[in-house]
Amino acid sequence: MKGLFISGSGTDVGKTFIAQHLVKLLSKTRRVAVRKPVESDCLIVDGFLKTKDARQLLNASNVEEDIDIVCPYKFHQCSSAESASKAQGVSLSLEQLIEACVSDTFVVVEGAGGLLSPLAEEALNIDLVKSLSLPLIIVVKDELGAINQALLTIKVARQYQLEIVCVVLNQFEPNTLNNASAISYYGQCKVVVYNGSLKTQFSQEMGNILDLS
Repeated sequence: MKGLFISGSGTDVGKTFIAQHLVKLLSKTRRVAVRKPVESDCLIVDGFLKTKDARQLLNASNVEEDIDIVCPYKFHQCSSAESASKAQGVSLSLEQLIEACVSDTFVVVEGAGGLLSPLAEEALNIDLVKSLSLPLIIVVKDELGAINQALLTIKVARQYQLEIVCVVLNQFEPNTLNNASAISYYGQCKVVVYNGSLKTQFSQEMGNILDLS
């Protein structure tokens, strides 16, 4: 299976936001399916659980699929996927999530939380990445402390022998921290900064990294 796995240094770092941009970029040259196999903190609307992140990913994709294929496991509790599934009395296994990610076309998979966030029974996000054998993009919020967060995530990814495509520093607010240079040097990996005013530059840099020519 060909594709990418989008993870982050933690929650609320903008994984879905960056994933949407990558899906749109990739969709210019190929068919791109999306998967968010499990999502917690889903809304309850008319008695049904509605996704937020998975729906945004699907809207960015150029492959029309049912939302239940994109995200088959939905939970209401705002917690790790493992805890949220248990709260609803659902036994969720790594094997189920692996099967949920399968696609016959290029696929962008977004995890739930950071690499070491509990995902299913006796399984972390990183176990899913390893099982899928997909290259990894790590999203980190560009703020004070980002260097430490990024390097810790890079370290554990390499311990699991994952292929790291790059780190995306998601710049919520412009700053002068120069985290990109330090992460690139100490992490020995490519780093791309996303800044709302420099979307074209971001697309160009990611296009070069992903070889979209």
